[in-house]
Amino acid sequence: METAPPLAVGSRMAFVAEFLGRTLDYTYEVVELTPGTSLTMRTAQGPFPMQTQYRWADTERGGTVMTLRNTGTPAGFSKLAALVMGPMMKRAMTKDLARIKALLEA
Repeated sequence: METAPPLAVGSRMAFVAEFLGRTLDYTYEVVELTPGTSLTMRTAQGPFPMQTQYRWADTERGGTVMTLRNTGTPAGFSKLAALVMGPMMKRAMTKDLARIKALLEA
């Protein structure tokens, strides 16, 4: 089995998302990385420019809390459409994160 190269600033990865019944293909580039603490990626290619930040911190009970923040402005959308997309993206991310949590805790 071939292993992936270690993640580093400048690494690029393909990402596929389902949103509003459409399949969206992105290429993300790692722009900041502090192993075990933070990861920031920016779209190098995709439907609209976006940056995603992950932050991890230990909890007092020995677990980990993760903070996720996506920022970006959809190109070609009206301001009204962008206002509607924010809550929809949050629901989709919340669903994805719940699935990841269930997989990790299984």
